Amino acid sequence: MRSAVQIAKAASRKYPGEPCATLGPLIHNPQVLEQLAKEGVRTSYGLDDIDSGTVVIRSHGVGKALLDACYAKGLVVADATCPHVKRMHRMVAQAEPGLPVIIVGRADHPEVQGTAGWAQGPVTVVESVEAAESLPEMRGALVVAQTTIPNGLYRSIIRALERRVDRLTVLDTVCPATAMRQAEARELAQWANMMLVVGSSLSSNTRELYETCRARCPRTILIESLDDIPEDIRMDSANLNDSANPMDNSPARSRAELNVGITAGASTPDWLYKEVVNRMNDKENVTQATVDPQAVESVNPVDAPKDASADADANASFMADIEATLVKIRPGQTVTGTVVQVTEDEICVNIGFKSDGLVKRGDLINKDVKVGDEIDVEVIKVNDGEGNVLLSQRNVVSRKNWDALMAKYDANEFIEGVGKEAVKGGLIANVLGVRAFIPASQLSQRYVDKIEDFVGKPMKLKIIEVDRSKKRIVCSRKAAIAEEVALKKKEAWSRLNEGEVIMGTVRRLTDFGAFVDIGGVDGLVHVTDLSWGRVRHPNEVVQPGQEIQVKVLALDPERERIQLGYKQTQPRPWDIAEEKYPPGLIVEGRIVRTTTFGAFVELEPGLDGLVHISQCALSRIAKVEDAVEVGQVVRVKVLGVDPVAKRISLSIRAVLEDEAFIYSNDIPGEGFDTVYSDEVGLAE
Repeated sequence: MRSAVQIAKAASRKYPGEPCATLGPLIHNPQVLEQLAKEGVRTSYGLDDIDSGTVVIRSHGVGKALLDACYAKGLVVADATCPHVKRMHRMVAQAEPGLPVIIVGRADHPEVQGTAGWAQGPVTVVESVEAAESLPEMRGALVVAQTTIPNGLYRSIIRALERRVDRLTVLDTVCPATAMRQAEARELAQWANMMLVVGSSLSSNTRELYETCRARCPRTILIESLDDIPEDIRMDSANLNDSANPMDNSPARSRAELNVGITAGASTPDWLYKEVVNRMNDKENVTQATVDPQAVESVNPVDAPKDASADADANASFMADIEATLVKIRPGQTVTGTVVQVTEDEICVNIGFKSDGLVKRGDLINKDVKVGDEIDVEVIKVNDGEGNVLLSQRNVVSRKNWDALMAKYDANEFIEGVGKEAVKGGLIANVLGVRAFIPASQLSQRYVDKIEDFVGKPMKLKIIEVDRSKKRIVCSRKAAIAEEVALKKKEAWSRLNEGEVIMGTVRRLTDFGAFVDIGGVDGLVHVTDLSWGRVRHPNEVVQPGQEIQVKVLALDPERERIQLGYKQTQPRPWDIAEEKYPPGLIVEGRIVRTTTFGAFVELEPGLDGLVHISQCALSRIAKVEDAVEVGQVVRVKVLGVDPVAKRISLSIRAVLEDEAFIYSNDIPGEGFDTVYSDEVGLAE
């Protein structure tokens, strides 16, 4: 509320002479509204009478349609919506379209009406447990709460809703400052036998505070102005006993003293609260008066009206003394402190308070802290009963980690986790210290037989569901893999060009070819493009896991098909045949087929030579099959190469003659003459 007032004043000063109006009362206090009017900020109850200038959106916020209408009229919008309310608007707007939204609060409250204006589905407002129990059964719903609703009431209504809604998504939207103020007011009312609640009866926050105090201290008075303070608040012993809480037998409730507690609503001006405190301390018949530290945590004297300045100056010294004794820290607050002592069980931290704070070893994230280190800690208890302030480092880190996860969730980014425990239906993973559940169906793109195999393994995950109230998340490894594959495919297709040669890895083989991974996408090397020679099956050329160079032959983005070639990355055999097989060279080859005029010998894939029938044996033969057979490996001599005609002449006979000559020279007088004479005889 204080922030809204300051925003309105700043907006009026920024454009002097221009109209400045608020949509509805900015604060439930007539004196403050009167002061704002004097500074040029008027209160409007609708957009119809605001035609130009600046419009101030109060802390309750407004619906999307009304905000759009402000911009459509060309108005300057000064948005003073409470950050907690704005966060709730954002979460409601981001809910699944058509999903019912249940708002816990008062239907006539402007914050509830504004929140309803951001929903994309049907909206139901419930104010009590009975109203929640009377709702029809629903398959799913999102539930949020008016930020000033008491936490206990919200939890009770949620329990009732869980019996009516199959899948209830609960968002924690209760303002922590409101909850803290309510808690401290309860504690104060338990101690006091008179409570003064300073604020306007029009303020929902103040009314909740009043009811909270009245439930514990029957003599609770709502103070809207100084005139509401009773002139004579002296009570006799009988009255004190009547007003005391019968369940409280503490000495503070004695018959001899009057203990007055003072608290204030969020919209109460600081100057009014101070005046009430001063007035009560001036009364002689008040034995003891105490104040709610939350109510005076931030004091802004600018809010005081001009005619109250003299009294404020007169009491400035006295109030400074009071404020010096007030608690300056509160549970849940994060502070930075310096380590001043380290023991085996705990460390002592100076946080600038009247007493140092203690952090148990179990609440430390960094176990190696030493004296002089600065660390961020959270206040757990201001007083543990022995005058010590209890702190926790783990809570701060956990909250930062949770905020980091929520930022990644909002940005649709991946997170890193480690499998922790296999449970029924899935896997529990640790993600930055946050418990994450991964359903079995979301662990992999294929069926997972043993969930235990994922325990201890790091994995990339995608958050698919969030329970902010319990700080739990549901993740999917399957979705992360699918998105990564899709991203790799997109990147791969963007850099592929027909005709380029790239590296790839053989993934799998089929009868018709080999599938090769080329960096996120698979392409097919057809069996005819594996080799320049004849290939019966791809495994004759490549094996799964083998890295090979391939050429991009054709791209079909619409059908997501890529045609690759392996043989195209290798020289054509006939291009180098003349150089590789000079006349006179003796090589080995395999008989691949026979004809009536000779046998074809494969020297290498794609390169065959012909052995004429006259060159198949030392002696004359009637048919080729009398000398050689298909599949036989033979030694042949190259007689000639014609790369243009793609012909290679080979001879088995020439090799046999050379071998016979060598054999004859090695053993004189044996073998050669006989072979030669037989050959001559046959020739004749």
